[in-house]
Amino acid sequence: MITLYAYPQLFGLEDNNPFGLKVFAFLRLSGLTFAHKHVLDTSAAPRGQLPYLVDDDDTIGDSDAIIAHLKRKYALTIDEAMSQEERDIDLFVRRTLDDLYWVMSYSRWKDERYWPRFRDALLAQHPDIGAEALEKARAYNFERYRYQGIGRYEPDAVYARGIADLKAISNLLGDYAFIFGDEPSSTDAGIYGFVASICFYDIDTPLKRFVHEETELEGYCMEMRRRMGQGALTPAPSQLPPPSN
Repeated sequence: MITLYAYPQLFGLEDNNPFGLKVFAFLRLSGLTFAHKHVLDTSAAPRGQLPYLVDDDDTIGDSDAIIAHLKRKYALTIDEAMSQEERDIDLFVRRTLDDLYWVMSYSRWKDERYWPRFRDALLAQHPDIGAEALEKARAYNFERYRYQGIGRYEPDAVYARGIADLKAISNLLGDYAFIFGDEPSSTDAGIYGFVASICFYDIDTPLKRFVHEETELEGYCMEMRRRMGQGALTPAPSQLPPPSN
């Protein structure tokens, strides 16, 4: 029995964390049967982080390790056709998404323009969390940003970094339906996990405006949901003012 432990849902998405959403997408694309449990307590998680997977006697943390375990144990063929060059691109994409994670997290927890919307949405959907717990989590994230380095940047520089990540991913997709052609791979599960957490969130960050106005990534996310067998979601429109000339 496979059980995915991940953060709670938000804005219609199945996980409020791009790494958890990545694993969820991979499981759905692979056709594996699994239970999805939403938690906040990380005490049982390897390295104290979500998501993690319990598969019979195995407990695995880290989204890449989870996917590698599932591919090996269940002989999944989702990435079987990938060439060595595509496997190298997959690694570069995953590292780019790791970088994008910090910008996304910064926009939700640190930027005073967007924090209230994120906080209020979490409390409205999950009132059991409590405002005090969120403030503690926010203070913890501030420390993470400072040690990682992004917390020392000015906001415009933070978002420029994230937009560069998104532009590179959009350029790689080009006119393909998915990153390596007509069929989705585990790389697409990762891209979806991050981009969906931007375009379907009703929070008007510069990342959202870029995805909404300058790429085809919204359509990509909707097609991924169709392939995953998930219900359609309508991307929340950006309400930011248009960029000045």
